[in-house]
Amino acid sequence: MRRRLSAVIWATVLFGSLLPMGMTGATQKGRVALENRESEGRLRVLIDGREAFVYQYGASLDMPHYWPLATPGGRNLLVRQTEPYPHHRSFWFADTVRRPGGRDVSLYNGLYSGVEQPTEPKTYKPPFRDHIRHVRFGKLEARGGRAEIEAELAWEMDGSTALVTETRRLVVHALGGGEYLLDLEFVLVPAGGEVEFRSDEVHYAWPFLRLQTPWSGEGGGRLTADNGAAGQEATNLRVAKWMDYSNTAEGETAGVAVFQYPDGFNHRWLTREYGCFGPRRPDALSGKPFVLAPGMSLRQRVGVLVHSGDVKGGRVAERYQDYLGGRGK
Repeated sequence: MRRRLSAVIWATVLFGSLLPMGMTGATQKGRVALENRESEGRLRVLIDGREAFVYQYGASLDMPHYWPLATPGGRNLLVRQTEPYPHHRSFWFADTVRRPGGRDVSLYNGLYSGVEQPTEPKTYKPPFRDHIRHVRFGKLEARGGRAEIEAELAWEMDGSTALVTETRRLVVHALGGGEYLLDLEFVLVPAGGEVEFRSDEVHYAWPFLRLQTPWSGEGGGRLTADNGAAGQEATNLRVAKWMDYSNTAEGETAGVAVFQYPDGFNHRWLTREYGCFGPRRPDALSGKPFVLAPGMSLRQRVGVLVHSGDVKGGRVAERYQDYLGGRGK
């Protein structure tokens, strides 16, 4: 049975966190630059001349995503594609949606809507029947230690039928020493009529990050929540304000933390020892069907901190407070 949330709940969940996203206050260290290679569908983000991460948005992809994501020492934290979950996209988010009376459209599993290669089992090539498409950039601007990237995306079925329109805003802050903070907000609105979200209790986060094995729990990495809980068993489907994954690999101790921006609701998390983690939507919109009708919007905002050291050495708890206060030091 479909759920339609009351106007009061929607107004609080969807519009309660419309606060300024810029980081102000302390002088930023480092310089951010953008390099858009449109013919390749790659937007490179450089900090002090070195690649920090890349927004992959080419037309041949089942969905745009961020890969690689570099540590302060220049080592890649994320795996782009892996078995047994080749639909994982390193740093991404998607969902399963449908029109009233229509079929489920899993953008989360959009890879499998492509053309399976007869000579390469479980390898899928474009065109993808169901996919998330990068439409255009609304803004590409870099100045000093800050860059702002706005993108418009379309969640499409059957090649070109849009179900959802997404606006994504990403603000990049250089923190010095190769560290950086990403302030990410995405806003979804229905395209052409109401849309039902169908994500289950287990298989989604907004957004996901998927670490390479050397940085994951399987590689000796430590997953830590803001309340001190550690590891998958103690953190999966539990409420947290932030989550950090850190380890020492190839001689460098570093990690990545995800901050859930407070919107007045609890957010449970998906966590895995194999390196996948991320926050879910508020419980009222999590693990149960709900309808996004015309005139409504659905948003989520997170911070992603790439830091040196472990959760303590990287001052993750302190920087979470800085993030909430709009300070980037």
